[in-house]
Amino acid sequence: MTDLAAVKTALKTQAVETPSWAYGNSGTRFKVFAQQGVPRSAKEKLDDAAQVHAVTGIAPTVALHIPWDKVDDYADLAGHAEKRGLRLGTVNSNTFQDDAYRLGSVCHPDPAVRRKAVGHLLDCVDIMDATGSRDLKLWFADGTNYPGQDDIRARQDRLAEGLAEVYARLGEGQRMLLEYKLFEPAFYTTDVPDWGTAYAHCLKLGPKAQVVVDTGHHAPGTNIEFIVAMLLREERLGGFDFNSRFYADDDLMVGAADPFQLFRIMCEVVRGGGLTSEVAFMLDQCHNIEAKIPAIIRSVMNVQEATAKALLVDREALAAAQTAGDVLGANAVLMDAYDTDVRPLLREVRDEMGLDPDPLAAYRRSGWAERIVAERVGGQQAGWGA
Repeated sequence: MTDLAAVKTALKTQAVETPSWAYGNSGTRFKVFAQQGVPRSAKEKLDDAAQVHAVTGIAPTVALHIPWDKVDDYADLAGHAEKRGLRLGTVNSNTFQDDAYRLGSVCHPDPAVRRKAVGHLLDCVDIMDATGSRDLKLWFADGTNYPGQDDIRARQDRLAEGLAEVYARLGEGQRMLLEYKLFEPAFYTTDVPDWGTAYAHCLKLGPKAQVVVDTGHHAPGTNIEFIVAMLLREERLGGFDFNSRFYADDDLMVGAADPFQLFRIMCEVVRGGGLTSEVAFMLDQCHNIEAKIPAIIRSVMNVQEATAKALLVDREALAAAQTAGDVLGANAVLMDAYDTDVRPLLREVRDEMGLDPDPLAAYRRSGWAERIVAERVGGQQAGWGA
C-alpha cells in the first residue's frame, strides 16, 4: 500500500529549477517571435521566475546561461534573487555562439580556440563562486560534418584534456554536469553524442563529474528510463533537462508530447532514490509561440503530476507481480498509478502549503502579465536571436 502522507511530503519538498532563457525571447533556428513584457535584463528574468515560484511553491532556483545572463556584479544578482525568494542555480556555459567555434570549441584542432573555450568554462566556475551555485552544466556543439574532416579520436583526447582542467578548478561542493546530444549542429560525428560517452568521461574525471539527461536528446524509440535507471544505479545521474519533443530537440513543454514517458522516467527516479538525492531537476524549454510564464508554470505542474503518479505506484504489489512472472499484473500496477487523476491530490498539497490550488489561475489574478507589458517598454529584450 502507498503511504499517502509520505507522497505528500515528497511532493512538498520537490524542487524544479527554471531556466533564465525561457523567460526571454527564444524559438527555432528559423524565427524567434518577440512578445510584449519580455525581460530586458537578468534581474527582470528573476522577477518573472519569482512569480512561478510564488504560485507553485517548488521552483526556488533559476539557472543562468553565460553570456546571456552576463552582469558586472554576480553577488549583486544573487542578492536580487534572494530578495525575490529565489536562489541562483546551475551555471550553463556557452561555447557555440562565437565565430571562433565554427569547427568546435574544446575539441577544436586549433589550440588557441581550445584555450578560449576552456577559459570561458573557468570563468563560469568563477561565477559559481560569486553566486554560490553548485553546478556547472556543459553542453558542447562540437562535432564534424564530413568524413575525414578531423581526427575522431584526437577530438576525444582534446575533450578529455579540457574537461580535466575545468574539473581541477571546481571547489568544495561544486559539480560538473556533462550533457550529451545525439546530433545537431554537427551531422557526421558529434563529440558527446550519448550517455555512454558522457559517462565514460565523467568516470575518468571523478565523483564531481556527473551526466545530465536532456529528455529531447535521443533517437526515436530510445528507452530514456533505462538510461536514467543505469545512471542512478552508478550514482552518476547529475540532473535532467526536462522538455518534450516530437522529432528532435524541439524543447517543447515537458510532458506535452508524451506524458506517459515522463511518468516512466519519474518511476525510475523514485525507484532509484533520485527524489532524495542530489539529482537536479531543471526545465530546458523554448516558449516561442505560447506565453512564457504560464508555460513555465504549466511545465512545473506537469512534472508534479508525473511525480505524483510515480509516487503512487504500489511498489509491494509491483515487486510481487514481477517475482511471480506476472507480466500483465506488473504492467497493470504501473497503469493503475498512471491512470490515477492526481490533480485533486496536488490541489490538496498546495492548499496545505498555503498556496492557491490552481497555480495558473493564481498567476492570472496577480496582474503580473499586464504589469510587465505596461512597464517593460523600451530597451533591448533578452533573447538569443535567430
